[in-house]
Amino acid sequence: MIQSLNPATGKLLRSFEPLTRDALDSKLALAAATARTYPNEPLEQRIFWMRRLAILLETDSEELALLMTTEMGKTLASARQEVAKCALGCRFYAENSARILAPEPIATEYEQSFVRWEPLGVILAVMPWNFPLWQVMRFLAPALMAGNVGLLKHASNVPQCALAIESLVRRAGFPRGAFQTLLVEARQVEDVLADPRVAAVTVTGSEAAGRAVAAQAGWLVKKAVLELGGSDPFIVMPSAELDRAVETAVKARCINNGQSCIAAKRFIVHDLVYDMFESKFVAAMEALKVGDPMHAETDVGPIATEQGLEDLLAQVETAKSVGGKVLTGGERLPGNGNYFKPAVIVNLPPEAAICREEMFGPVAMLFRVGSLEEAIRLANDTPFGLGASAWTREPGEQERLTSELECGQVFFNAMVASDPRLPFGGIKHSGYGRELSAAGMREFLNAKTVVIAGVPRPQQTSLFAESATDYVEPAGASIYGLSRRSD
Repeated sequence: MIQSLNPATGKLLRSFEPLTRDALDSKLALAAATARTYPNEPLEQRIFWMRRLAILLETDSEELALLMTTEMGKTLASARQEVAKCALGCRFYAENSARILAPEPIATEYEQSFVRWEPLGVILAVMPWNFPLWQVMRFLAPALMAGNVGLLKHASNVPQCALAIESLVRRAGFPRGAFQTLLVEARQVEDVLADPRVAAVTVTGSEAAGRAVAAQAGWLVKKAVLELGGSDPFIVMPSAELDRAVETAVKARCINNGQSCIAAKRFIVHDLVYDMFESKFVAAMEALKVGDPMHAETDVGPIATEQGLEDLLAQVETAKSVGGKVLTGGERLPGNGNYFKPAVIVNLPPEAAICREEMFGPVAMLFRVGSLEEAIRLANDTPFGLGASAWTREPGEQERLTSELECGQVFFNAMVASDPRLPFGGIKHSGYGRELSAAGMREFLNAKTVVIAGVPRPQQTSLFAESATDYVEPAGASIYGLSRRSD
């Protein structure tokens, strides 16, 4: 049974029976059939549908925001922002797909040589609950514009959001079968991915989920993109504008109720400004209003699931057991719902295992460092490598941080955020591949090389011929400065 529960009240909203094997097979058959015809739709037509999808998102914004808030607990204000971002993403790909998909000419000795971009076919998307619309739209928009067909296995606690997305796509005019939601349980993902009609997979979620899917995809020799966990550092150096850094730090830790892969989680502060930063940061975290996500004055809503809250509480206890000191918060709030008081933990030994884990909730770990070198070393001391926020106005420090931080994106004097215009993704255990921008669209495209040879040109040579017999060496010359001749 797939259940939708309101994390603010604990009440059951709706329940759904998972798809039967026959129903799932019918959806796979429809996707495969659509994948054979959909790429033939003119790009102009796909652009029209994508623009209509953006308009529908804006028209239904309030209804969609309410659905996200009731199903996973994000504040209503942040849910409205998420819908707006989805519309922005749709418009980006509507406006830029012609440029991204255009054949790339390459200068060679041939009459023509170019790269042609072609869709792979049916793409399975395994998506998380924390951004129920945006996580899906940042896959959906480039995939459909590229001519691919999408199958969505959304997180089991947001089935209504999953169905709403499929409805939006159909209402926008995309062909039946171009994008379908699969209400299946996690154990059924293996069967879907193994189906020969599925060409590739993209996963956003936990490291464990990514490992499982990547292992199977590798065995099946199917393309995979993984966007997994993060333990993003937030580095503050002496030249930082401290008040703005503190304000952004609170937002970066507590965005989406602290449940974001790119939320800042480890705050690494230089000794010269540490005491002032800690004082201001703790006060700002204590001032956050935790409560009903429907209320306009609420800053932090509930944790999305009961299990997620229990895991977070256990991590706080682990941090305390290794010497961490909780300066504020860290406990469950009384009453119904999965409410947690935002926490700040200091005095943690950097070598403790908990310092390398991802805490998926509003828990901030503060570390004092004495130099830029120490900050970089501590920032990189994690299996993850998703994003990093660094606060310094010194060009030399910015240059070093840019080159030495092990992550997929670095934001200076700003919070890490996803943007349709910029590649998004990580390294190490945070995954591989990229979403968004041209790079994200091309992850699920075949870069087909096309060479057209014209009438042979006299004395035409190639340094890249397949064999020595195809290569005519100019008299007395060699690409290595030595003659091929042994005499």
